[in-house]
Amino acid sequence: MRQRLELTVNGERREAYVEPWWTLQEVLRREFALYGVKSGCETGHCGSCTVLIDGKAIKSCLVLALQTRGRNITTIEGLASKDALHPIQQSFLDHFAFQCGFCTPGMILTAKALLDENPKPSEEDVKRALSGNLCRCTGYVKIVEAVMAAGGKRNDTREST
Repeated sequence: MRQRLELTVNGERREAYVEPWWTLQEVLRREFALYGVKSGCETGHCGSCTVLIDGKAIKSCLVLALQTRGRNITTIEGLASKDALHPIQQSFLDHFAFQCGFCTPGMILTAKALLDENPKPSEEDVKRALSGNLCRCTGYVKIVEAVMAAGGKRNDTREST
């Protein structure tokens, strides 16, 4: 029997009737058509379904939707404003930090959670934070550079002159 779920998604109060076993990932995609929440491994290993729950990066395939009742959820669709990309999104573009783009929403949201907690992370901090997000296309170098740049740190000596 479906149960009523109320939560805030990307700043908007939302409601759905969900089965008790549905994950947050399923609800965001099926009920709210938020397809930036990717469906990858569905076991919490790839990070493509990462969203922010009350500001913390969480793999939505591992959370039952009903556990998020009353919580604030941010997906990649809720990050940019009407007029501009979020600085982390812009940094990913500026640093060519994606190829196919499948992992990008999860990477960006994980990076946002990191930078909200630690605005000037070390390279090791970034690598540690992103360790639960897999990318099959890149070598992660550009991704780390993008996060470091968004955090105000530059490793590129060309830009420090």
